[in-house]
Amino acid sequence: MQTQPPHSSPQRYAGFDGCPGGWVRALWDGRGTLELARIAWLEDSFSGDPPFACAAIDIPIGLPGRVGAGGRAPERLVRPLLGMRQSSVFSVPSRAAVTAGIGEGAATGQEERALYAAACAAALATSDPPRAVSKQCFHIFPKIAEADRLLRARPELRSRLVECHPEVSFRAMQGHALAEPKKVKSAPHAPGIALRIGLLADAGLPIEALTASTARMLRVGLDDLVDASACAWTAWRVAHGAALSFPDPPDHDPFGLPISIRA
Repeated sequence: MQTQPPHSSPQRYAGFDGCPGGWVRALWDGRGTLELARIAWLEDSFSGDPPFACAAIDIPIGLPGRVGAGGRAPERLVRPLLGMRQSSVFSVPSRAAVTAGIGEGAATGQEERALYAAACAAALATSDPPRAVSKQCFHIFPKIAEADRLLRARPELRSRLVECHPEVSFRAMQGHALAEPKKVKSAPHAPGIALRIGLLADAGLPIEALTASTARMLRVGLDDLVDASACAWTAWRVAHGAALSFPDPPDHDPFGLPISIRA
């Protein structure tokens, strides 16, 4: 289990997890304070000098020109580590596919179907072997684009905002893949949520706010709060040079963005 950071550290570490209409942000001071909030836009937390030393986000960073079987290298590397949870790792398509699947503003049902078809066509043309886009991945394209815009516009943030995946982080906390899922048939699975909250507590994070009442107040899922907190733990690990990297060293996309899941 992760030991506590030195008590002389004044820094905070941020974790971001996507939710409907925005993001859940967890800010951890490395000791006994965990602040949870729902924010509309990722950029809002990075205006000026961000109030944290490092941030980890549960969204793909770095979009290659072409992808092979199984997506980018990070997806291919972490899936075998997750056992029954490996289906939570989506295959991320090429930049062309993501760009083709992004509309302007809210899309109608017909517009969304057209965007999905365009994304699949671009993905088929830029993957070996040809592979379309999963609906799950398509639905997070706007958030992928949001993080991509921020990091392309602000290169100085690339060492302070890294990609992570909560299930990979929880595996790092426990030392092996988790047996219990967070959700069953799209509904919260209490034993799986409790297991992850327990791992966060063992890792040194305060868990008092990780409750259904906090989730209702912020209008998010309890699993979103738990995942954002796991991302904050990973941000602490990155800042202290203790994080794993898949791959190690990271790949980079044509714009210089790192392609690596950290844990």
